[in-house]
Amino acid sequence: MSAPTTAPIPTPTAPGQLPLIGHGLRLVRDPLPFITSLREHGSVVRIRIGPTSAYVVTDPALARRVLVTDAAHFPKGGKYYDALRVFLGDGVATVADGDTHLRNRRLMQPMFSKAHIAERGNAMIDQVRTLVGAWPAAEPRDMFASMNEITLATFLVAVFGADFPAHLESEFTALMPEIMRGTIRQVLLPPWITRLPLPANRAHADRVARLRALIDQAIDHHADAATAPGSAAPDGASGAEACPHASQARRQPGGLFETLIGVEDQLGRRQLQDEAITLLAGAIETTGTTLAWALYEIAGNPTVERRLREELASVCQDRPLRYDDLDQLPYARRVLQEALRKYGVSWMVTRTAARDVVLGGHLVPKGADVVWSPYLHQHDPSYYPDPDTFDPDRWETDRVAAARGSFLAFGDGRRKCIGENFAWVELTLILATLLQLWPRFTMTSPPPRPQAVITVKPDALTMEFHSDPGD
Repeated sequence: MSAPTTAPIPTPTAPGQLPLIGHGLRLVRDPLPFITSLREHGSVVRIRIGPTSAYVVTDPALARRVLVTDAAHFPKGGKYYDALRVFLGDGVATVADGDTHLRNRRLMQPMFSKAHIAERGNAMIDQVRTLVGAWPAAEPRDMFASMNEITLATFLVAVFGADFPAHLESEFTALMPEIMRGTIRQVLLPPWITRLPLPANRAHADRVARLRALIDQAIDHHADAATAPGSAAPDGASGAEACPHASQARRQPGGLFETLIGVEDQLGRRQLQDEAITLLAGAIETTGTTLAWALYEIAGNPTVERRLREELASVCQDRPLRYDDLDQLPYARRVLQEALRKYGVSWMVTRTAARDVVLGGHLVPKGADVVWSPYLHQHDPSYYPDPDTFDPDRWETDRVAAARGSFLAFGDGRRKCIGENFAWVELTLILATLLQLWPRFTMTSPPPRPQAVITVKPDALTMEFHSDPGD
């Protein structure tokens, strides 16, 4: 890609823009139908967010050029990341490209090595068993909220240690959904509205300030636990009988975050806060949302559920799941990957053009926002035939090559999600543990509609869990 030397192709503008707010109303009211409709207008389509133009890349091959091949021309930036920085700060997911990003990513990388994650794997499973096993039978549960609670608790055990204070966990759970809603509001509305002293803007700022205070408490607790001569049993545990691997968890009070505590002098406290919040946001929203959608699809696909349970039984027999079992559950991995494919999980992400560039024959001017959408690309019928069908077998080895380069749930290139390995571990062990503990679960709500916030979440999804296998 280079500066234009011939006349570029005129870039089509999406229909339906309004004065002052551009396509903002459509992005707020029906974002998923709108973003997917852009494919029919071309490989690069201009939209307006307020008075500002943004260029939506609808072709996965061009998105890969933005993220990988020509990434130097498209650094992280734009309205999406401007809004995320309000509460994530300059964490590894949002900090600008350059030396700071490279340094911080290198400092964080050891947290997510397979060896580090493996050391905490059984403690994570124990946490899931404790929480999921305590659910009352035959009682409708909000699955989006429940999966967020489970993923948060599992994340906290792995990252901050097994004795994380319960009151901090509950506040994180309550704050994060509201912060996510406030963030996407800032992305979609014109900047002059988000700067006004409106109640919604003030509430968002207050929630972000409270989140930072909680993160500071979590870091202090973690540092104190790591230096203490001993550590307490996990909250809610009652010794080795309740938590078979509790002794292992107690020997590792620091958790994965210990890696960063050890280099606080290089990062500083503010940077530690930013990285912790970044990890927290990814752990709750992306993983919890994916699990909720996976359970919805499993509940509606008896064949998928049967194959999952048969695979799990063949690996574990009658004993509880162990961390070493996860690599032997390839079908569970395919089910989860298909949930990630079908539901995004992100639906709008931005980069900024660092110079005038030509992308797919269209001129993208310097400073413009360039939008790419995992949700859009992962519903492209040229890569995924019948994209609205949930089909885990599309990820079998002999079929997956057809979709190569278009599965972008974790991004791609040098800014690919640093926590991908951890996410796959957490997703798999939560799904497998839930299936082991509950022989049957049923839908108690109508089919949910996808709702675009930061992630694509179900608008309403409840299920009942039963201790008997049924018919």
